Amino acid sequence: MTPQMPMNISLRKRRHDGIILPMTITIKDEAGIAAMRTACRLASEVLDAITPHIVPGITTLEIDRLASAHMATQGTRSATIGYQPPGYPPFPAHLCTSVNHVVCHGIPADKPLKKGDIVNVDVTVITPEGWFGDTSRMFLIGETSIAAKRLCSITYESMWHGIEQVKPGARLGDIGHAIQKFVEGHGLSVVREFCGHGIGQKFHEDPQILHYGKPGTGEELVPGMIFTIEPMVNIGRRDIREMNDGWTIVTKDRSLSAQWEHTVVVTPTGYEVLTLSSGSPAIPDFVTAKSAIAA
Repeated sequence: MTPQMPMNISLRKRRHDGIILPMTITIKDEAGIAAMRTACRLASEVLDAITPHIVPGITTLEIDRLASAHMATQGTRSATIGYQPPGYPPFPAHLCTSVNHVVCHGIPADKPLKKGDIVNVDVTVITPEGWFGDTSRMFLIGETSIAAKRLCSITYESMWHGIEQVKPGARLGDIGHAIQKFVEGHGLSVVREFCGHGIGQKFHEDPQILHYGKPGTGEELVPGMIFTIEPMVNIGRRDIREMNDGWTIVTKDRSLSAQWEHTVVVTPTGYEVLTLSSGSPAIPDFVTAKSAIAA
């Protein structure tokens, strides 16, 4: 689940309006990183478990039920059900299911998915020890349009272009710039109102990870930082609007939207992707294999 980025506040913390707010970034030690490896792998394994069931005719409400049942077998629980940040109603489901023009925070419903749909499934689990694992994937329902396939593929690769920037001494702006440059170079648009986030024993921590930006700007990355990278990309314009349920975000022009999400840790030599599991999609060829494989 992606936090909304407060408007008119800059990086060092959000936007470049001259305001500087200090970040409180929790650096994880080896024990914390090990605990996050477990939490993130378990989140990814929820997606592995439900993947065979995401076919034409299934409802997103049934996907939610299957995910909840798998969490129960793991001994984890959902971080989203009942989640209520200030100003929001409680979120009513165990995961987010965002279909077609829904950008993020889609609420599972009883409408069957049909051939040609695309859906993002966003899972966050909490382990018995209190650690959060967060990841999401796109699913193509039956045969989809060339445009939908292209959108999902470019969004996936854009996430990895952002991940590849992660190393000690890099800046947050390097991540956003790599994503924005790749996406806009393919004629698509990046949603700016929502962002990635730090994560650990809290669902959302600093730093916030924008999916656009200028290289060399923002907080410096240091080993032990753990955060999500989760670009939202639209075929049409980047403008969005919120639905009356207080959660669901859609594209203003009703164009298709896609999102992928991984959680990464900054290591002394680069990064490690924590949300990889046996069923994770193939890593793009341009990615440095040794840095992408979880220990």
